[in-house]
Amino acid sequence: MSAREAELVARLSARGLTVATAESLTAGLLASRIAAVPGASAVLRGGLVVYATDLKHTLAGVPDEVLARHGAVSCETAAALADGARSRCGADVGIGLTGVAGPDLQEGHPAGTVYVGVSGPDGHAEVLAPALRGDRARIREAACQVAVDRLLEILGNETSA
Repeated sequence: MSAREAELVARLSARGLTVATAESLTAGLLASRIAAVPGASAVLRGGLVVYATDLKHTLAGVPDEVLARHGAVSCETAAALADGARSRCGADVGIGLTGVAGPDLQEGHPAGTVYVGVSGPDGHAEVLAPALRGDRARIREAACQVAVDRLLEILGNETSA
């Protein structure tokens, strides 16, 4: 847990918002980091670990056609994961993480290819595609940080919940 996760929990709580995750690349790491913050139970609805491609569909609701056309490591899948986390867990905000931590290629993508989806209460999902570097642990940690930082930016720009 870092100060950023504590700030996220505080901002979500102040706005009466909840969050859920659907994590492939990070395999529950983001939900764990948020849950480490005292008071997280007021804002964290839950998380889906969808490491296997078929679980992206069955648990998170990523359409089969998205997976077939774009692959598990894609902008489209990250957006669908975020939407799925939000809707399936009954949260206001969903975060979806997919990518490649390495060392091997996945679907032709090198280590450090990451997509972070954020789906808000209006159902609109946006996706970030940061190019991350480092070993597996560093890439996974950095992906979580990107998600937390982006959600903090969004919450900082909101005028009301």
